[in-house]
Order: sequence, then structure tokens, then C-alpha cells
Amino acid sequence: MSNPTNFITGLHHLTACVGAAQEDVDFYTKVIGLRLVKQTVLLDGEKPVYHLYYANETGTPGTVMTTFPYKQLGLYGRKGTGQVKITSYAVPSSSLEFWLKRFDAFNVQHSPIQERFGQPLIRFEHPGGLSFEMIGDDHDQRPPWTTAEVSQDVAVRGLHSITLSLRETAESERFMELFGFRKAAEEGPYKRFEIGKGGSGATVDFLHEPDVPAGSWTFGAGTVHHIAFAVQNDAEQKQVKDYLEGFGFTDVSEQKDRNYFHSIYIRMPGGVLFEVATSDIGFYVDESPDKLGQRIQFPPWFEDRRDEYLAQLEPITV
Repeated sequence: MSNPTNFITGLHHLTACVGAAQEDVDFYTKVIGLRLVKQTVLLDGEKPVYHLYYANETGTPGTVMTTFPYKQLGLYGRKGTGQVKITSYAVPSSSLEFWLKRFDAFNVQHSPIQERFGQPLIRFEHPGGLSFEMIGDDHDQRPPWTTAEVSQDVAVRGLHSITLSLRETAESERFMELFGFRKAAEEGPYKRFEIGKGGSGATVDFLHEPDVPAGSWTFGAGTVHHIAFAVQNDAEQKQVKDYLEGFGFTDVSEQKDRNYFHSIYIRMPGGVLFEVATSDIGFYVDESPDKLGQRIQFPPWFEDRRDEYLAQLEPITV
């Protein structure tokens, strides 16, 4: 394979910093109707912070949203360019009226139905300050997680796309080409990039905002920390790393063990942190499929800190 970025199949997950942990759990599980598939902790730094994973039934790559609740530590981010601006979920087009009514019922701030790139959408806000969209996409056949209130015909299928806010786009466009993406469309200040077959789960949009100041890169509530893209295993990931380094991107990180996948990181020219994550480990390494997300899990190398962390973390109810 001449270009190892062909191993990248699309989105793997997205990780954001939010406010209160219970507020976050309630938003994703009770309002959006996702499954909490893992409770664990942030593996970087010394402060005790939850790492919460929300997805479909099995935590399939491309359906996963993860969060770090930072309200307890009082750390807040600054929104701006060089960040993810919007995280978009795919839902059936016919479900958008359902979501309008549901957002009203839960007092979720939202827009009316709009359209971009020929697809209907609703913009809505996480209580911690993150911006989301429900995009109507009837081609997305991924099996959803359902609840008593969010049935199969309206449920979230997974991540549709991610929108990046950028002050300049030229070098970031070149990077996306190196990363295996192709420019698929342009509409006003938006440019759409797709990988593989494109469409839901394989799309990144640029929003050109030349007059918006740069946002923060550190952990902090109200901002997205990084986007992860999926490869199958360590061998594919290593080839992607070597390929990018061959173009001068020598700041690709060494591999980090995240217990449920292995990760490398690179910051693209526009400032957004990209991750390449493996898909062959998954969430069953420490919980059975029917028990996912019910108890907090610590990786083996963190077990000696379990009592210390549990004494400081905000209690949550699933």
C-alpha cells in the first residue's frame, strides 16, 4: 500500500472537556440516548479526573464520545480557532422534529432546522458549553443504542462529522491530503473533507474564521481536546506515524497505551490535536458486554491509586 494513511477508516472518537460529571452523564444518556460504555480516569497528569465514554451498544469506533469533567478542579478552556467547533451526530432525517421537541422538553438550547451541504441539521448545546449538531443522514446504517424514550427510528447512529474552526486553511488543507482525506465540497466559509467512502463517520469540515482569536489547547471545560481517527492495529498505526514523519512531521508522539486502544498524537497546522487510535482492543478487556459502564475501571498500572482517586472524584449515578 503506497500511502499508509489508507489504513485510516474514519473517525474513532472525540474527546472533550466538560463541567460537572453528573450533568455530563445525564446529558448523554438521558437526553441524547447514548450508552455509557466506560467509566475510567484520565491517564495523563496527577489530578483525579474521570474519563467517561459514551457510544452505541458495543462502543464501536466512530460512535464514541469521551469526556473529562473539569468543574471540580475549576479548569475552564477558552473557545476560539484551532479547535473543534462542532461535533455532529448522524440521525434519520425524519427524526429531526422529534429532536426539536426533545430538546425543548429538556431545556436544551438549540437552533431551528437548518441545512448545510444539502443535509438538514439542528445545532444544540451541551450544558458545559460544547456545540453539537444532529444531521439527518438516511444512508447511515450503523446500529444505534436505544432507550425507553429514544427508539430505533430516531436514535443516534454515531458521529457524522467534526467541524474545525481555523483562521487560515491552506496548510491545513495540504495536511488533510497527506492524512488521506480529499476535498469533497465547499459552501461559503465551509470546506468538506472525506476519507474512504466518505459520508457519515468519515467527514471533517473546516470553518474559515479569520477574525476569531485562537482558542486554548490545554485541558479545560467547554472545549474539545482532540479528534481520534481509526486504524485497525499497532502495525498500521506505526506505518502512519513513519509516513507522517517522512514529510517532516517529526512531532508525532510516541505510542500511548489507553487500555482500550493505543494512541499516537499529532497537532495539525491549524492547531487542532489529531490522534490515530487502534480499533482491535475495545471495551471488553475489563467488563462483560452487559456490564459496560456500570462501575469505574482502572487500568492495571493505576490500580494502586484506586482508593486515592475514588476519595476525590465527584460521585455519579448511572
